[in-house]
Amino acid sequence: MKKSLLKVLTAFCIILICAISLARVSMPTQPKMDNKTKDAKKPVVIKTAASYRPYQDPKDLRSPFNWKKASETKPYPKIKHSENNLKIRVSLKGNRVYVLRGNQRIYTMLASAGLFKKNKSLTPTGTYKIKYDRGDSFYNPELNEGANNWTSWDKENVYLFHSVPTKSNGKYNIKEAEKLGVKPASHGCIRLSVPDSRWLVENIPAGTKVIIKNN
Repeated sequence: MKKSLLKVLTAFCIILICAISLARVSMPTQPKMDNKTKDAKKPVVIKTAASYRPYQDPKDLRSPFNWKKASETKPYPKIKHSENNLKIRVSLKGNRVYVLRGNQRIYTMLASAGLFKKNKSLTPTGTYKIKYDRGDSFYNPELNEGANNWTSWDKENVYLFHSVPTKSNGKYNIKEAEKLGVKPASHGCIRLSVPDSRWLVENIPAGTKVIIKNN
């Protein structure tokens, strides 16, 4: 009797072990996540021009953008030629030029500065000063391009603030003008709308500090 019971228990244990082993083999294995899979699930952050701007666009910034008009719908600020606490702040990747009085922004301009090549702008970064040199128009035959209302911030007058570009016949290059405030587009100068560039010529005193950064 005991032997029969032992045989039954032994057979039952063997069947139970086999069943457990079979269940383990049948279970789907969880794939191991390698580093590539983990990295692939990380969200990709795409930076826009707005993320590079040191200031938010004012509510009265003209919309849609119009290179034929002032950037803001409010009047230009009144500037005294004797003022010495003015600064011009340029955001190359943000496509903006800011006029500051002390640390207070008093006007925002749509802009397009130098194209980026190998992640470096054709417009040099750094601190400069507005020069006395300025004029109504110029034309560069090497680039087959000109502009109106230029103001120099470079000793050699190579780099300027000026209007959106003109063609050899003096007419504005519409295709290039429509890039204003949207993306970098120039050979190194800083493009502004036609009225903004004229206001700069007529109002910003020589010696005004110009700070140019990527952001």
